[in-house]
Amino acid sequence: MIVTTAAPPGVRRLAATLYGYAFLLDFVLLYPVYALLFSDTGLSIGQISSLFVIWSATSILLEVPSGAWADAVSRRLLLCLAPLLAGAGFALWVLAPSYPVFALGFVLWGAGGALGSGALEALVFTELDRLGAAGRYARTMGRARTAAVLGVLASIGLAGPVLAVGGYPAVGAASVLATLLAAAVATRFPEHRPAAASEPAEEGDDLGWAATLRAGLAEARADPRVRGALLLVPAVAAGWGALDEYTPLLARDTGVAEPTVPLLLLLVWAGVTVGGLLAAPAERLGTRGYAALLIVAAVALAIGAGLRHPAGFVLVGVAFCAFQLATVLADARLQARITGPRRATVTSVAGMATDLTIIAVYGGYALVAAVGGNRVAFLVAAVPYLLVAVVLLASRGGRGGGARREPVAGRSGGPT
Repeated sequence: MIVTTAAPPGVRRLAATLYGYAFLLDFVLLYPVYALLFSDTGLSIGQISSLFVIWSATSILLEVPSGAWADAVSRRLLLCLAPLLAGAGFALWVLAPSYPVFALGFVLWGAGGALGSGALEALVFTELDRLGAAGRYARTMGRARTAAVLGVLASIGLAGPVLAVGGYPAVGAASVLATLLAAAVATRFPEHRPAAASEPAEEGDDLGWAATLRAGLAEARADPRVRGALLLVPAVAAGWGALDEYTPLLARDTGVAEPTVPLLLLLVWAGVTVGGLLAAPAERLGTRGYAALLIVAAVALAIGAGLRHPAGFVLVGVAFCAFQLATVLADARLQARITGPRRATVTSVAGMATDLTIIAVYGGYALVAAVGGNRVAFLVAAVPYLLVAVVLLASRGGRGGGARREPVAGRSGGPT
């Protein structure tokens, strides 16, 4: 995640701010233990899944409106507000643990996530493009995701000792502090508004929130290149994004003691870290290679979860490595295909679609796990990735075997 000296000073400043923000945003000591907090409070798997649904539903309701707000007002402002809302939710969880309070905390966290989703990607791509470095987007965001994963890894490493010393209140206090620091770092983001969003509106040209929302949705709907790239994001990101919440339960099912659960999660997040770092060399990966990546991820997930042994988490880590890489490449493809000024709005549409899919995964997971347990639920969750790979291969085949090889994270204006 070190920025090379060849990068212009403006790019280095943006990247440094981005990496610090991403690290602090996920340096939340509650991450590896909040599922255990819910369970220790007496919640069932069904209730825990319902909390995740509330979380995603909040994001769905606010995702696209917040993206339009970011395009119409300030992306940096929303990036400052996002961690503060999450921090308020974390504080409530440890001060008054109960199902209603957990639900309220997820509403706040979901609102914060919606504010940042779309705004961050749009701000980074716009600033890189302004600096003539749009081609660095995939590697920059890949490294930012790695910085976020390092934040998660640090939180996993510290959660156990802090929990042992001060219990959930101490873990919660450290989590709130991280969100406050993230909000402070967000004030350092550069922001130059796109011309269409910053110029004064002329008579009859409504550049307000409603018009921004309409324009962004119109671009996503009308351009088949944008639409295809947009649909790939939830198809790849939603499944493993939902499964991440259940990995502590899967780890405990291997028979290890609770203090060992964070150690198994380290294997998973180590894989995610590597996946983010591989974004730059994998940027030119073709459709066949991308489909193969999804197949490897699905098979590794199924075998790793099916072993029902701590060693299986090595394969789960491999799967999450591939999922992270596939998600970064899908995001890069979407950003490269957006040509209008409503970038945050279009990106937020992809985020909303991802959240809708995540809700379906949560519901399906709860049903399958209630019958067959966490292991079977993970096995079932691997199947959709095989289907996505088949669709990608069939789509490529439909264009003819002589078609020129296209990178998945292709540049705007490239072949479809």
